[in-house]
Amino acid sequence: MVIATLAVALVLPGFANARTGMELKSGTRQLSSALRYARGLAIAEHREVAVILDVEDRSYQYSNEQRKHNLSPSLNFRLLTSEGEILDDQSGAIRFFPDGSSTGGQITLQANNSHHAINVNWLTGRVSVSE
Repeated sequence: MVIATLAVALVLPGFANARTGMELKSGTRQLSSALRYARGLAIAEHREVAVILDVEDRSYQYSNEQRKHNLSPSLNFRLLTSEGEILDDQSGAIRFFPDGSSTGGQITLQANNSHHAINVNWLTGRVSVSE
């Protein structure tokens, strides 16, 4: 009985950390895919498309949609974007143009002590991830 209790006490924190790590990876993939999609849409439809991020709600949406896409509540993120794309103290956007370029920026997602950065190059609009 004591051994079983000890085993559970040692294993459960590991599961919680693994789950948080999986949520961080999933959120990073989800958000980087959304940015790549917006860039592709801007090029294909010859129009500007922005991804609007709300750091307090932990959500994002495309400028041409009303629907919000939520990230895991266990994630926090920070947005670094151009001054013209700051909407208020909790939200801002990264905008893509028909030629593939963008306003550029960086989104940092954090869970516990781990973080991932999503970088958007302003000149090329290329989206890259660093862990």
